Amino acid sequence: MNGSIELIVLGTTKIGEGALVLHTLSREMGRRGFIVRPGKKASASLFLPLSILEADVVENPKSELWGLRNISAKDSLEGIRGNIHKNTMTLFLSEVLFRTLREGVLEDGLYEWCIGSILTLNALEGDFANFHIRWLLELAGALGFRPSWEDVAPFAGDNAQALRQMLTSDFGESMLLPLSGAVRNSMAESLVRYLEFHTEQPIRVKSLAVLRELYR
Repeated sequence: MNGSIELIVLGTTKIGEGALVLHTLSREMGRRGFIVRPGKKASASLFLPLSILEADVVENPKSELWGLRNISAKDSLEGIRGNIHKNTMTLFLSEVLFRTLREGVLEDGLYEWCIGSILTLNALEGDFANFHIRWLLELAGALGFRPSWEDVAPFAGDNAQALRQMLTSDFGESMLLPLSGAVRNSMAESLVRYLEFHTEQPIRVKSLAVLRELYR
């Protein structure tokens, strides 16, 4: 497809001098990598995790790796970029998406849910330390698993009570649950295992270690 498209950045891989593969999620193409050559004047902030971009797709008849040009930010996400804790969280969220979603597979409604969750995190001014826990549960729902307590319980471990509270609370209440850093970290690990079980693939999230440091 040629033409303009809206994309969410999931990560980048440098290839050679001045080029990189931009791993993205879009409504029309699902998870897909594109080759981009940003140039020296391009802002590095364009390619930060969960940036929302607009760009023109350039098909390559000789390769499955198409290109992007005329890349611009659709939203500055100042509420995220000005906060080190939110930026660290987006590193984790984008990696979970990258490692959970299969290349080219379209999940109905997933892109819209992702956009909504990014804009929600951007807008939150406080009490967002539980956001990634709630987000993992909502991701399971967006992927069609519809987590119930009976479904999640085998993965809860020592955090059964906290995880049950998270499941039965509305969004606002879930942000206010008094969880320690250690409990948040353990819950995140439990829910990644839950996603692994339902997607039937390993999800090795390297940035989980960064979150552990953030919420010790």
